[in-house]
Parts: sequence; structure tokens; C-alpha cells
Amino acid sequence: MSTVADATPTSLWLDRLDPPIRPRPALDGDRQVDVAIVGGGFSGLWTAYYLVRADPSLRIAVLERDYCGFGASGRNGGWACGELGGSTGGTIARYARRSSHAEAMRLIRAVFDGVDEIERVSRAEGIRCDYAKGGTIRVARNEPQAKRQREEIDESRAQGFTDDEIRLLDAGEARQYLDATEVRSGIQLGPSAALDPAKLVRGLADVAEAAGVAIYEGTAVSGLCPGRIFTEHGTVTADVVVRATEAYTRDLAGQRRALLPVYSLMIATEPLPPNVIAEIGLAGRPTFSDDRHMVIYGQRTADDRIAFGGRGVPYLYGSRIDQRTELNEPSHRLIHDTLVELLPQLAGARITHRWGGVLAIPRNWLPGLTFHRESGLGVFGGYVGTGVACANLAGRTMAELILGADTERTSLPWVGSITRVWEPEPLRWLGVRSSRRILRAADDREYRTDREARIAYRLSRVLRGA
Repeated sequence: MSTVADATPTSLWLDRLDPPIRPRPALDGDRQVDVAIVGGGFSGLWTAYYLVRADPSLRIAVLERDYCGFGASGRNGGWACGELGGSTGGTIARYARRSSHAEAMRLIRAVFDGVDEIERVSRAEGIRCDYAKGGTIRVARNEPQAKRQREEIDESRAQGFTDDEIRLLDAGEARQYLDATEVRSGIQLGPSAALDPAKLVRGLADVAEAAGVAIYEGTAVSGLCPGRIFTEHGTVTADVVVRATEAYTRDLAGQRRALLPVYSLMIATEPLPPNVIAEIGLAGRPTFSDDRHMVIYGQRTADDRIAFGGRGVPYLYGSRIDQRTELNEPSHRLIHDTLVELLPQLAGARITHRWGGVLAIPRNWLPGLTFHRESGLGVFGGYVGTGVACANLAGRTMAELILGADTERTSLPWVGSITRVWEPEPLRWLGVRSSRRILRAADDREYRTDREARIAYRLSRVLRGA
């Protein structure tokens, strides 16, 4: 039997692109454009797409250090999920404190629309990204998790969410979606889709380029300021400069503490036979997880694999990003053990791919975007692991802000969101590492005792400042 160590050490999504990635040429000298975007992931490319569709005369350049989709956009779990900052209810309450409950609800429903907008654009532009809007199923597998689900639904009803948007399932209903072990209950989130993120990001780049956007790959940006972007291949001057670098923001001069890079690792099984798929469920390809504190996530791919991941690698001192960490074998073994414990039907399935990458977390754990018209500088990112749908909304909104359009999106309460930087080391390392240990211990205690580890969870939130 093959082991995790035998798996191909690269993203399933990137590895099976057809045709394979052929990097575009790098910048070859100084350039002057109207809009320059740093980062060839979802945020930057959606911004470029909506700009060029609105005004084809604009001179737009996208600068990418590696190739479009190299970062989180080509390595994530493929969830276009109607969540903001990793949750539905709690995040709404925090945005409501910044504006109002009505405005916060308008924001989350704009994210819901972002899930559908991805499908609309993909169909219109011929981007075949294996999109399937099957919702998300989260199962509770002990009493503390079930209790949190009941409380979440009560809170969601009080906030005004409908049954079509989010609803509670009993154990039998939940197992119809996902026949996992020890299921007590489930939550079904309607505005959510599974997709192949690499097909989406590469397709989006191709469409934007065909429409007139200049995309320079293999072009590392060393620094930026209003009106200028500096690279070893030349300087780009622009009326508008947009920073869309997500976790890799830490590599820009003076930005190491702006966003926290956090590792998430994934594995993928071989295509599964119909009888195994029938045992597991996942009809309609809902994305899935359970309600432990340490996040896990999975999807059934279009070719009947299970792609599954979790945040298994601790934060690295100094916000370091290390490609060797993305292939941490003990962490991949732990993810595999977690998958088999959740779905024993997969015990004999061969693992074909294993990979990892970094997502970005802002200090207040709330995604947002800013555009300063006077300086022409736009900044966004920090999606806390929910970036596929959020990046669509953010890119669409950034384009409208740049164009000076007054739309239903430009006044959403995450526009203009400003967060302070993360603490200097070693405080950052101590807080993040301690929070992770406490959450893991809380999960272990809840599974062992069937009692809620409320104090440990609260302490972890204090340490991480959420």
C-alpha cells in the first residue's frame, strides 16, 4: 500500500492543469500604465478583469513574482463559500459594531452573491473550473460541537438568515450529506460551491490577458509606493497601484507585520470507485468539515477524489514562509489520519498528492479593502481562509472604487477597514503558537470527555486577539 510519503509533492489542482503552466514573460524594462496590480492571484486578477471589462481603454498591468495562481489561489481547498473571515454569525456581529446590523447583513449577502458571480463569469467567459453549488455541510461529532451548532442557528435566526441560507440538520439528515463517524447533528450552508481553484485562476488570467491586460510573470516586486512599483526588471509608474499580495505581503519592504501568514496543508486521494462514493455521500458535491476548533475542510472533486486539508503546521517565527514547510510529512500524515478517522471508508484509498501553502490573517481577523483616491493606492487581502468568494467581491469592489463608480458594493462596511499591525516578535510567535496549542488541547478534551472546553477556547481568542 502506498503512503503519504509516496504522494506527488505538489498541488493537485496545479499538477493536472491541461495544458500545463507555461510562465508568461517577465517585465523587460520601465513601464507606464494607468493601473498596476501587484499579485496574480484571485484578488488581483478579479480587479483587472472587472476594470478591463468596464473600460477596455485602460492600460492595466499585473505583476506576479512566480506565475498566476502560484500562491493560495492555486493551492486552496476549492471552497467558494459564503463566509467572511471564517464564520457567518460571529463575523457579522463584529462588522455590525463598525456600522450597523443591516449593513453587516448586506455585506454577507454580497459575499453570497460572490459565490454566484463566480459561476456567472465562468459560464460567460468559458472558464471550465468544475463549479458545483452543492452547499457546505458541517457535522458535529460530539456534544460540545452539537451545542455550538444549535447556538449558531439560534444566532443566525435572530440575525435574519433564512433556512435556504443556513439550517440545522439532525443526525440522520446530516449523514445523508456526509456519512462520517459519530455524527450528532449538522449545519447546511446553502451559498457555497466546490470548484477547481487552479482552473479558475488560470482561466481568469487568460481571459483578462485576451481582453488587453498585460500580465508579467517571474517579476518579483521589492517595494511599492503610491504611483510606483519597483522590480529588478524595471520600474512601473501608474496612476493607481493595487497591492494584492495576501500572505506574501510580508516579503515587501516594511510590510512584515501587516498580515500573518498561516500554513494550511492538503492531501488528495485517487479517484474513488462508485461504491465508495455512495458510502460517503456528498451527492451534489457539497464541501464538508466538522465543528472542531482546529479547522479541517474537504471536497469531492469532479473526478471523484477527496481533497482534504487542515491547518497542521505551526506558525513560523518572524512570519517566515518556507517551501519546505509546505511538504511537512508528519503534518500530512496527521491530515490523512484525521480524514480516515472522519471517513473510515477511505482507509485503503491511495493518496496521490500532498501540498501546502499560506493564507493571510489581519490583526483584527476581519477582511477588508481600502482605496485612497488622493494617492491612488489600493490595498486588500487577509481573508482568513475564505478567499475564493471574498476575493471576487473584493476585486469587483476595488475596480468600482478605482473607476469612481457609486455602487451597492462600494459602500459596504468592509470598505475602508483599517487594522493595526501584528505585534513584534517574539510576542507574535508566542501568541499564535500558544493559541494553536490551546485549541488542539480543547478539541482533544471535547472528544475525550464530551464536555465543552469553553475556558480554553476563550483563552485562545484572547491570545490571538480575535
